[in-house]
Amino acid sequence: MPQIPQRLHELTVGQLSARSGAAVSALHFYEVKGLISSRRTSGNQRRYDRDALRRVAFIRAAQRVGIPLATILDALAELPEERTPNRDDWARLSEAWRSELDERIVQLARLRDHLTDCIGCGCLSLENCVLSNPDDVFGERMSGSRLMPGKPAKDPKAGR
Repeated sequence: MPQIPQRLHELTVGQLSARSGAAVSALHFYEVKGLISSRRTSGNQRRYDRDALRRVAFIRAAQRVGIPLATILDALAELPEERTPNRDDWARLSEAWRSELDERIVQLARLRDHLTDCIGCGCLSLENCVLSNPDDVFGERMSGSRLMPGKPAKDPKAGR
């Protein structure tokens, strides 16, 4: 891993990639999404402030626990003057994300516990399938199940 001299205050995309462990394409994507920023040299090369290292580490840590990029962007936007997140920021934000993570854990546990049954039957359209219709929330309104990524889908017959 290349070392960055202390006197160097800006990093090339290659240096940022090597130090952060993020692929160059990921860094470009983060920049397009507004998660990190760079300035352009007269030769149109990207230069990142050194604090981009901590910002990328924050983004990657949040992604590893399943936080969507849009949520990460919202969190970073709350920081004054777009400064780099520190330990207190991480503690505050991770606490705010706890309920979302707890819900994901419940969904993953349900999937783990019932995956064999569902794959065994192969139908995924049972009226009370625990994976695609948890707690049979659609059972009262319509027959069959509808895939639910977390929020109940709209009843297609309701708008008529």
